[in-house]
Amino acid sequence: MCFAQGEFLLGDSDHFLGTIAEVPFYMNQSQFEYWKHTQLILDVVPGRGGMFSLENPEGVRFLIRSRVFTPDEINELREANLI
Repeated sequence: MCFAQGEFLLGDSDHFLGTIAEVPFYMNQSQFEYWKHTQLILDVVPGRGGMFSLENPEGVRFLIRSRVFTPDEINELREANLI
């Protein structure tokens, strides 16, 4: 789901992943635990988005793809205390 900046109320279980176009991107901690071994790739494609998401009226939707980190990437993330 995509919300206008400032409209999503963060909870204690929301995990900050980074920024996209200077907008913060969060994931629930339980989802992060499941996906932390992957690189998430956020894309915009033609189609209908979620009913409550900002992209819905624009005729596009978000698509998240992933790939598993290599062992070297996992080690780098661990050394940086990112996972």
